[in-house]
Amino acid sequence: MLKEVVKTFIEEKSLFTKTDRLLVGVSGGADSVALLRVLLELGYTCEVAHCNFHLRGEESNRDEAFVRDLCQKLNIIAHFTSFQTEEYASSHHISIEMAARQLRYDYFERISLMLNAKYVCVAHHREDSVETFLLNLMRGTGIQGLRGIQPQSANVCRPLLCVSKDEILEYLQSLGQDYVTDSTNLETDALRNKVRLELLPLMEQINPAASEHIWATSQRLDEAYTLYSQSIEEGRRRVLTPQGISIQALKQEPAPATLLHEILSPMGFNSAQEADIMKALDGQSGKLFQTATNLLVKDREMLLIYNLEEPQPPKLYSHKEKVNANFEMSTDKKTACLDASKVTQPLSLRPVQPGDAFIPLGMKGHKLVSDYMTDNKFSLVQKRNQWVLCCGDNIVWLVGERIDHRYRITPETEEVLVVSWVEE
Repeated sequence: MLKEVVKTFIEEKSLFTKTDRLLVGVSGGADSVALLRVLLELGYTCEVAHCNFHLRGEESNRDEAFVRDLCQKLNIIAHFTSFQTEEYASSHHISIEMAARQLRYDYFERISLMLNAKYVCVAHHREDSVETFLLNLMRGTGIQGLRGIQPQSANVCRPLLCVSKDEILEYLQSLGQDYVTDSTNLETDALRNKVRLELLPLMEQINPAASEHIWATSQRLDEAYTLYSQSIEEGRRRVLTPQGISIQALKQEPAPATLLHEILSPMGFNSAQEADIMKALDGQSGKLFQTATNLLVKDREMLLIYNLEEPQPPKLYSHKEKVNANFEMSTDKKTACLDASKVTQPLSLRPVQPGDAFIPLGMKGHKLVSDYMTDNKFSLVQKRNQWVLCCGDNIVWLVGERIDHRYRITPETEEVLVVSWVEE
């Protein structure tokens, strides 16, 4: 029964075909052993990858030995590695669980590239997706977090998502296939284990089909997400500007809080911050909200958003042109036409610094760049991302804005240095 269900799921989701080479992650637990056995039964070409994280002492070595023996019996090529996971987690300031995940998928990626394996198959099943649904629900999430685990992400496939843990155990029993048990899955220290060992059983006491119904709900939400995404993208276009979010446009949306969540959540803003930002829409200007990578400022008409990461320099290209009857000077702000005889190479490009001054084209005296930007109503985002092209200590071009008057083209100019900003 499980074999046919998985076969249908693979075909309906178009996960892979019989011509594809597969790398299967096998820990030795029931789920991963069942995944390997069913893929082999269905006729797929598989190799195995196993990671020893050295987190459970001799038990970790036992699992590795089991997988070696299993692959030898099945005549399957297997690849093994081991990690000092606790050291990795400490040095990268992440949890043990996150460290193991990063190490595992990085290893899978390296081996799949080496083997030219098109897909990596991992053994998440239906209850894993239900657990993810409940965890995201408790933490606070949008509709995307309620879709559960996806059958495929990039080259990682999950063919067992359609079946339950009980179905997996029944399948292995029918084959007479043994497996190993991770003792940490029986502990209630980790939040996911609490959901698995306490919350889900309690829900199934109330309704024996609770897990199945939650799975079905996540599948319906997954289909609804396609329509939802289209609507969100249309809303983004209506409210977003180069500076941030138009408050008036946001308030006119049918679901402003939901749209705000979808815009801000990827920047690291949490649900509590999003609620406070919604309350601040009609308040006074100047309130600040910050994540590790972004700053949001409530202005009079805008929610201004600033990227706190280092701004990327513009890509500039230059060439020289002789001044003749065919020469036409560009009036595009993204192109600077400079008298080549007045410019000494090499030119340098850097962000605006405090105290920077230049002589804007058409003026006689120096002007602070900061004053120029204020007079021309630059937003804080524009000010932060402004770059200058320099000749020695002199600014020759406020990139994308105005050149310095001293480097302008005059009737005496014989050769022009044309510098263009090419936006990707």
